[in-house]
Amino acid sequence: MSAGVHSPGNPAGGARRRGRARLDLRRLGRVALLGGASSRDGLPHALEHVAKAHRGFYPDADIPTLRTAYLLAEDAHRGQTRKSGDPYITHPLAVTLILAELGAETTTLTASLLHDTVEDTEVTLDQVRAGFGEEVAYLVDGVTKLEKVDYGAAAEPETFRKMLVATGSDVRVMSIKLADRLHNMRTLGVMRREKQVRIARVTHDVLIPLAERLGVQAIKTELEDLVFAVLHPEDYARSRELLLANAGRPDPLEETAAEMREVLHAAGITAEVAIRPRHVVSVHRVLKKRGELRGTDFGRLLVLVPEAADCYAVLGELHTCFKPVPAEFKDFIAVPKFNLYQSLHTAVADQRGYVVETLVRSRQMHRVAEAGVVALASPLARPAAGQVGDWLKRLLEWQRATPDPDAFWSALREDLAPDQEITVFCDPGGPLVLPAGASCVDAAYARHGETAHTLVGARVNGRLAGLGTRLRDGDTLTLLLAPEASGPAPEWLDHAQTPAARIAITRWLADHPAARIADAALPLPADYAPAAAVATALPGSPADDVTADVTAGAPAVLPAEGVPRAAEPAVAELPDAALRLARCCTPVPPDAVTGFVVRGGAVAVHRAQCASVARMAAAGRRELRVHWRTGEGAPPADLRVTLKAEAFVRAHLLADLTEAIAAEGVAIVAADVEPPRQQRVRHTYTLLLPDPAGLPGLMRAMRRVPGVYDVSRAQHPPGADRQAPGVRARTR
Repeated sequence: MSAGVHSPGNPAGGARRRGRARLDLRRLGRVALLGGASSRDGLPHALEHVAKAHRGFYPDADIPTLRTAYLLAEDAHRGQTRKSGDPYITHPLAVTLILAELGAETTTLTASLLHDTVEDTEVTLDQVRAGFGEEVAYLVDGVTKLEKVDYGAAAEPETFRKMLVATGSDVRVMSIKLADRLHNMRTLGVMRREKQVRIARVTHDVLIPLAERLGVQAIKTELEDLVFAVLHPEDYARSRELLLANAGRPDPLEETAAEMREVLHAAGITAEVAIRPRHVVSVHRVLKKRGELRGTDFGRLLVLVPEAADCYAVLGELHTCFKPVPAEFKDFIAVPKFNLYQSLHTAVADQRGYVVETLVRSRQMHRVAEAGVVALASPLARPAAGQVGDWLKRLLEWQRATPDPDAFWSALREDLAPDQEITVFCDPGGPLVLPAGASCVDAAYARHGETAHTLVGARVNGRLAGLGTRLRDGDTLTLLLAPEASGPAPEWLDHAQTPAARIAITRWLADHPAARIADAALPLPADYAPAAAVATALPGSPADDVTADVTAGAPAVLPAEGVPRAAEPAVAELPDAALRLARCCTPVPPDAVTGFVVRGGAVAVHRAQCASVARMAAAGRRELRVHWRTGEGAPPADLRVTLKAEAFVRAHLLADLTEAIAAEGVAIVAADVEPPRQQRVRHTYTLLLPDPAGLPGLMRAMRRVPGVYDVSRAQHPPGADRQAPGVRARTR
């Protein structure tokens, strides 16, 4: 985990934000090599700064354990140097100091001092465990790289997989990794340009999003600047020059900050108002958004108060004494971000007309906003119970389903790629954070995991919506699940945007090939000749294909799902062939029907007028004679049929149509409402008929609904489900 010494730095006040200048770790490394001289309290001089930062958060910290870990690391790494020529001990010291300044507890700091010993020295994991305990050994093992000699090109993705698995049990593993990468990025300059770019890209694609999701903003923002300097040196130089030029001018934010202090003091509110300078990437983003920068664009005001309730008191005073910008207000206290972030965001115009972005938070909120999970007193507890833990759990679920390292690496980068996210409010379940562009299918798998296979519909903001509906920030979402649902359809893959959803759907479809049976030609036996078949529906079939059997004298047949069927007489020369009523035309008695052999040896039964029949016949497919069973073996209830209602646009049309259908005792399986055109609208309903003979009466009842001028049997062209616009839902 070595790198060289170089850093583009943060000219806008990075040192001010952290409260102290960077240490001369090269000098401390030389101190270590000269014998590890000790201070008055027995600490090696090289460890004094770590101990001082650590005591600032934990006055009673176990410093002797840190001393023991440092001495072991210094002895193990003695004689090793980094590519810059510095003693190697400077690297674990720097990583530990980063974490100490963020408020990490003693166990994390102990592991960070030792994090490279097992990987790069003769120290074994058993020695670490014997000397420092199981927790420290787990953290050290979690960040230890896998050997390229064993894994080859897969070493990097498999190392990240190993770290993610370890992070699922203890989030401190990723905290150490982030601090390790930050120091390596600070010292990247001695590397070849190609290696700098490769490391910067992985940092951009994986480590920065992970820092964001774990809420470690202090590391994330510096990593963004360091990566920006490597990948976009010209844009970095331009933004940095703007910052340097502005640093020599009077800061207009100072006057506004003074006004805010007076207002809050007069209101009796104890608050600290500080200027929070923007970092380089933040300036670049503002520049791209606005085209030019104003004096107040180089920073924001930060108001810190003792308690959470004081935040709203501050907000009231600011909005009373200054002119607020309504579109800029966000309340992340009432609705925290998924990464534990809490704050009030607002923008106000001062007496001079300057618009100033302002953050209001308590001191505890500020600590968590800067250090995320590192700042928590118990790093194992809260993430496991909050949205950070939920996200990690989902990530681990789909990574286990992706054994191929290349596929895992691509899926991980894709999952972390979106730089914009939305929050939807699930009922029940609470807020759910998703990448921008996510659909109802993505939300279902994010909330319910593989239970989402039973998704049959969704309501967005109270209205029925198609499963492919793209969600927007602030939407309310109700996911409709049915335990008897047959599982995801292949077209769900067109709706899924997140790797978690796509991997789960793909795996289910692979495990249930019968669900993917399509009208695809299969070679028939050489001695086969067309024969008659009888279409007999399976009683109680749920939302997918109604299935039937063609048997050859067997008393009963077990279908692929293992559900026993009623006995059926021998009627065809295709023993054990299953009949499936096609969903494209949903035939019911007394429709004229025909059949074609499809994948798996089943026979798909279509209405004779179905467009698929002409298509398959033109393709040279063999056609089977099929007729409905009559008399004692007649088809039972609950056959599926699809009806199309043409109507003039009016209010409550959907409610009136569904009421008319329900009055006929018919269950609605799916509904599709297309966008109105020329004051006309088309509704398509897939229904379960209790009695096929009732179909004409049902159609007459639908025609009697005011505004409906035609009701007919629907014909779905291939792929219509994924192409047709409008509102679609499957219900039970």
